[in-house]
Amino acid sequence: MPSPQTVTQSGPELRSPKEPEEPQTPAQGTRQKSIRVEPSAHREEATKLGLGTLRRAFCRASQRASTSRLDPGLLRQSSRSLFRSFRRALEEGPAASQSRVTAGPEVSSRAMDGVSGQASTRLGPEKLEPEAEGKSVADLITERQLLAAFEQLQHLETQLVASKASGTFEQDPTAFARRAMDLCLHYDGLAAEMGAIVRETLGSEGVHAAVLAELAQVVRAEEEAHPAPPADGDFLRTPRRWLQHWEDAVRRSVQERVQRVGAGETSGAAEGASGLAQLLAELGGLVRRDLQKVRLEVQPAYAAAGFPAWEVYLRAFHGAVAQRLQELALGARGCEQLYLLLDWAANVYGSPGFLGAPDLALPTEPLPPLLAPDVWARLESDYTSFLETKITSCFDRILQMERSRWAAAEAPDVLQGLYHAPLSIDTHMLVAEHVKAAGAISAELEATTLRICARALGLFVPRFEKAFLESEAVSAPHLGAYINACEELRTSLMARFPGALEELEKPLVAATCSFQKHLLEGLQRDVQPLFKALCTKGWLTQDTLHPLMDKVVVFAHHLKHVAPSRAQEILQEVHRFVVREYLAQMLRPRERLRGDERMSGAQKMSLDAQAIGDTFQSLGSEATWLDQAIPCVAEILGETYKDDIRRHLETLIGSYPDIRRDHVLAILALRRLGRRRNQSLLQHAQDLLRAAAQAAGSGAARDHVLFEEIEVPTSVDVLITCI
Repeated sequence: MPSPQTVTQSGPELRSPKEPEEPQTPAQGTRQKSIRVEPSAHREEATKLGLGTLRRAFCRASQRASTSRLDPGLLRQSSRSLFRSFRRALEEGPAASQSRVTAGPEVSSRAMDGVSGQASTRLGPEKLEPEAEGKSVADLITERQLLAAFEQLQHLETQLVASKASGTFEQDPTAFARRAMDLCLHYDGLAAEMGAIVRETLGSEGVHAAVLAELAQVVRAEEEAHPAPPADGDFLRTPRRWLQHWEDAVRRSVQERVQRVGAGETSGAAEGASGLAQLLAELGGLVRRDLQKVRLEVQPAYAAAGFPAWEVYLRAFHGAVAQRLQELALGARGCEQLYLLLDWAANVYGSPGFLGAPDLALPTEPLPPLLAPDVWARLESDYTSFLETKITSCFDRILQMERSRWAAAEAPDVLQGLYHAPLSIDTHMLVAEHVKAAGAISAELEATTLRICARALGLFVPRFEKAFLESEAVSAPHLGAYINACEELRTSLMARFPGALEELEKPLVAATCSFQKHLLEGLQRDVQPLFKALCTKGWLTQDTLHPLMDKVVVFAHHLKHVAPSRAQEILQEVHRFVVREYLAQMLRPRERLRGDERMSGAQKMSLDAQAIGDTFQSLGSEATWLDQAIPCVAEILGETYKDDIRRHLETLIGSYPDIRRDHVLAILALRRLGRRRNQSLLQHAQDLLRAAAQAAGSGAARDHVLFEEIEVPTSVDVLITCI
């Protein structure tokens, strides 16, 4: 047998993508006249299969999209499959029969001619050219004629698989490996170009709808060409999963776009809350514009091929935004920044109008939560911690503002007929603002914020009360204004947030009572000296009660500007104070009235009782139970029919069960009855008092307290009355 003809010309060796490649000059190959070709010829043809063409394709692609990156998964998948088949080819080579070796070179040569794009004349080893159009696969990829490039690659793949099946490469398995490597790299180049198209789709210039539609057609064509892994494990016919790679390219493209928003800033911390707010606004604008473009332009282009473009882009943006938001959460500082993130996630991103149209609303399912539960919980916890400190500082500022008004001696305003202090409005705004903001995020955060506000306000009220009462600004108008403020906070806050602010009841009521007490003490200090003129001989001929009641009327003028419920309480307390002090002055007189003076005194007491009752009735006092006290004592003092004194005592004790035996003794001492009658009246009074005490023990009302607060000193006259 004659020895086969060998080809001495050798092509460039296949290099790793990481190794530098030297430029190659296309060489004109001569058609082989012999039917049989040595394996070295196959190696030469494999080398000439198009590596230079592939290099040019990659160079062009890199010039168009310098930022594009070949999917490493594609290279790894192709490389692993390629070298597994390469090893199998090396193992099968030596065992091939001689007959198949003889027949192999001719088929291989024809296949090589087809793969090299040679029709009747060889155009050179560096171009993979279709027979009809005269363009290499790399040129088709560069010009984004994706479907034509894929069809040519399919044609070359079919020829190469057929050549392998016919045994062409049994003597030179490396030739098959090189041709397969070239083919795989062209497939990867096509996949990389599709990835570049995906990256450019949402860019400012965008991609024509026809290019997107052709991309989808190529993906579907590849799925039809490679429906399932071949039984023999041939990597060339293994499904390339371009639909998955398309989805991965979408995710990478979206993530790059989302990460570029505010890339020069450090989570908004450099400019505080305003910087973070601007970043979130830009992020929302990007997502809104891109998803609108996907729905209106990209989705229709992919629709013919059945691509789920809207769902894929929606999930990609959701995941990218979630990742970006979690990164921002790690750097968020302060109450404002934390709230901005929570509010943006809960209200801005999740709002029905986020995408600008009702039919573009983000679905709540099956998308996962924008922030992971643990991240959300940490944000809420950090926010409430900062919020507690912030609210406390806000109450400090409110107190400071009130102090400045005290120092400036500013009188409180009168709004809608009531004394007004900014304390109430400031507190209402503070609580309502934070509770409303928290409620917009979640019910749990709203409840937590309410507890924080209640606790802070509960600590603030006694602190404010102490600061005011220790200041020099204490006056009836200011006391009335703060009574109104506490009452308004107690009623309106609890009505607005029922069941959440019960703990505020105690401190607010305590502060209100304290202010009322100081208001009354001011009046008491003012009128107390005037009571000393009562029950004297001069009192019988002078109107000593008039100056006292004038001061009461002036004081009651302030009560018109106090909340009606509290004003009524204070007015009744003033009414009780005047009657009590009048009786106390009667029961411990500075001068004894005898004979006609006692009768005149009884008449004078009746007149004073009438004046006191009329005055308080005109002021609006509802304490009518006080009207019987002074007249009863006056009737006992001036009664001429002594047997009727028993009846007057019964009326007095029945109306005022808090009266004691000492009070009865003091009243009888004023009347100066005989010993026996005094003993009888005193015994009868004691029986009535015991009955009254039993009624009080059984649950009778103890709201009406008058005589219990009147101290009666033991005097000689009282002792004589008892003997």
